[in-house]
Amino acid sequence: MLRILFLIVISFFSCQLVNGQIFNGFALYNPQGSNTTYLIDENENIAHTWNMSSECNYTVVLKKNGNLIRGTKVNTNVFSNGNIAAGGGRVEEVAPDGTIVWEYTYASSDYVSHHDLTLIGDNVLLTAYEKKTASELNAAGYNNATSQKWPTHFIELEPDGMGGANIVWEWHIWDHLCQDIDPSLPNYVSNISDHPELIDINMIQGGGGPGGGGGDWFHVNGVDYNEELDQIVFSSRFASEIYIIDHSTSTAEAASHSGGNSGMGGDILYRWGNPSNYGISANQVIPNAVHDSRWIPNDGRPNGGFLQIFNNSGGGNGQSTIDGIETPWDSLLQKYTRVSGQAFEPISYSTRYMCQYSAGGQSASDRMSNGNIFVNASGGQGGAGVMYEVDPNGNIIWGPYNAQSQKAFRYECDYPGIIALQSYINTSGTSCFTISSVEDGQINTLQVYPNPALDFITIDYFGVKRIYNSLGIEILQTKDNYIDVSALFPGIYNVIVDNKIIRFIKK
Repeated sequence: MLRILFLIVISFFSCQLVNGQIFNGFALYNPQGSNTTYLIDENENIAHTWNMSSECNYTVVLKKNGNLIRGTKVNTNVFSNGNIAAGGGRVEEVAPDGTIVWEYTYASSDYVSHHDLTLIGDNVLLTAYEKKTASELNAAGYNNATSQKWPTHFIELEPDGMGGANIVWEWHIWDHLCQDIDPSLPNYVSNISDHPELIDINMIQGGGGPGGGGGDWFHVNGVDYNEELDQIVFSSRFASEIYIIDHSTSTAEAASHSGGNSGMGGDILYRWGNPSNYGISANQVIPNAVHDSRWIPNDGRPNGGFLQIFNNSGGGNGQSTIDGIETPWDSLLQKYTRVSGQAFEPISYSTRYMCQYSAGGQSASDRMSNGNIFVNASGGQGGAGVMYEVDPNGNIIWGPYNAQSQKAFRYECDYPGIIALQSYINTSGTSCFTISSVEDGQINTLQVYPNPALDFITIDYFGVKRIYNSLGIEILQTKDNYIDVSALFPGIYNVIVDNKIIRFIKK
C-alpha cells in the first residue's frame, strides 16, 4: 500500500521551533487606537487587512463566513466615553473588501456599549453600561451612594438583512442584586452567603473611570458564549471574579429568577475567583484584575470544556497567569454543584501557565487544538504589548510579536472563516493552503481531480476529507476517495485534508 505522509511547507523567517509544533494558522488583532485590523500568518507576514474609517474600541473576531465583527467608537461624550480606552457605542460586520455589511449604534444618555463582544451563532452579544442615579442606587439598598454608577448589561443583536440589527435578547445585572442593609428595601436578604446566585449591591464600593465616585462600577471586560451549554461567561475587573449565566431564557425570564434550562432565570449559575463577594471565607484566586473569561472548546483538545482566564496578577507582583478552571458542572442536574456554605469549586486553579510577558489590563489568551497556549499581553498600564505562543511545556515557539493590541486571537487552518477568506488573503507565507505528499520517497502535490469537476472528484488520500463552500460552511464529510459532488451548486469549494486546505471548482 502506498504510504502518504503530509509535510507542511513552511518558510521560517523569524519563527521559532522549540520542542513543539510551530504556530499553524493566523492571528487576528487591531492595535490599540488604530483603525486597521490585521490578519498575520505564522511567519508574521500580513495576510489581510481591514482599513476602516473609525477606531476599533477593543475586540475584533472573525465570523465563519470570513467577515469581521469589530467594536468601534462613536464620536460622543456619552458617559465621558472618549476617556475610556474600551469605550464603544457601535458594532459593525465588515466584508473582506472593507464593505460594511451592517452596523448598529448602541449609545444614548442612558446607555452605551463598551469593551468586549462575542458571537452567538450569527448574532453578536455586546457588553454595555446603563446609568443608575444615586437615588436609584440608595433605593435598591446601596450603602449611601452619592453619585451615579453604571451597572453592566448585555444585548444580543440579530442582523436584520437591511444593513442594521435588532435586539433579540438582553440581561441586566440590575435585575439580580441583593442587599442586607435595609429590610424595607427591595432585594433584602438576611445573609448574603445564602444567595451566591445574586450580586451583593455593596460588594464593590469603589470603581473607576469617569462618572464621579467610580461610575465604571463592575468594569465587565470579557464575555464568551458556550453553544453546547447555551451559557454566557463574563469577567469583572473590579469584582476580581467571573460569572456564568443562562442564555436559554427569554428576555423576560432573564430578568427573573426562574425559567431557562437551569430553572434559575437570569440568576448567577456559577462564580469563581473571589468568594468574599458572596460572604464566603475562602481562597481568593483572582487577587486583582481579570480579563478574557472563555471556555476552552470541548472538541478533544487538552482541557476541553474548562474555563480559561487572563489572571493579570495571578502570580503576584504583577506576574500574569493563564488559569484553567474545571467547573463542577453536572450535566444530569443541569447545574453547577456547590456544597452549601462553601465556595464554588475548584478552590484553586486547575491548570496554570506563568506568563513570560505580563500585562496589567485588557489582554487575552487562547488554547489551541494541540494544547499550545496563545497569549496576548496588552500594552498600556505597564503591559508588554506582545502576543506569543507557548507549547505545553511553556516554551515560546512563536513570537513575541509586537502587536500592541488589547485583544488578539488565532485561527487555525481549518476554521471556516479562514477557508472563506482564502481568495482575499496573501497565502504565500502560510502553510495552510499548501499540501505536499511523500509517496514512495517522491514528493508530489496532492490534488483534487478532475478540477474543475462536474459529477465526481478523486482525492488519493485514505483519511477523513471535509468539504466547505465559499462561505466556510461544512457541507460534506467523508472517508471516500471517489466523491460524488453532482448535487453541489457551481462555485469554489475547499477540502480539508489532515488540517490543510486544497481547492476545487464545481462546474
